[in-house]
Amino acid sequence: MSTASRRWADLSTAEVPTAVGPGSLVVLPVGAVEPHGPHLPMSTDAVMAAAVASAVVERSVAAGHDLWLLPTLSVTKSDEHSALPGTLWLNASTLFATMVDLGRSLAASGVRRLLIVNGHGGNSALLEVALRELRRRFDLRTFLVSSPPTPGETEFGMGIHAGWSETSMMLHVAPELVSMDAAAELGPKPAAAVASGSHVGFGRTVKFGWLSTDFDASGVVGDPTGATAEAGERLFEDYVTSVVDAVPEILTFNPGAL
Repeated sequence: MSTASRRWADLSTAEVPTAVGPGSLVVLPVGAVEPHGPHLPMSTDAVMAAAVASAVVERSVAAGHDLWLLPTLSVTKSDEHSALPGTLWLNASTLFATMVDLGRSLAASGVRRLLIVNGHGGNSALLEVALRELRRRFDLRTFLVSSPPTPGETEFGMGIHAGWSETSMMLHVAPELVSMDAAAELGPKPAAAVASGSHVGFGRTVKFGWLSTDFDASGVVGDPTGATAEAGERLFEDYVTSVVDAVPEILTFNPGAL
């Protein structure tokens, strides 16, 4: 069965009560519209979230599971990029309220399990809080996966935005949207204080507030110059496979029964 036949928005209202039930898992791609340097489109996070979610639904349905793909939520919390032209962002309170409204709508349609596929790191903390809010208010079983940043060899652990891994994955998923000629002018530009520290930094003990322009005027946090479609295919497949492998457990997970 193709993903197209599993798109929530393509169902008629008469079909929803019989198509979607307590054993279904609905999948919500959450992206962003924000600058990704001169070489990637502002839709990058939305494109990637939609591609991953679509592949997860298609492969899981082929394996006999009951999944449905929701429309991508594209404009989200991107204010860390607000200094750059083109950024579209919601306040944290607006996005949180949007998630609550979506949860209420899904619960009213008989949904009991929701998986969020998040393509934008700036959403992660808020979405984790939303998981509990939807669980408490609407009795939804809620789950979240976020695209894991994979720093390249020249990124000093700093490749979190428009760098090697994200550019590689876009070269695999949507190469027509990538300009590697523009990427050639970027190169590794880590913030020395962060890259050389031991405690404060991405993935370290102490987190910190940051804006994308803290690291480079382009807003790129990483080095996309060595990105390849082959690396992107491997990263994409590894990520999709890890989520597909988790689907059977997501469909049955019940903390109260542990």
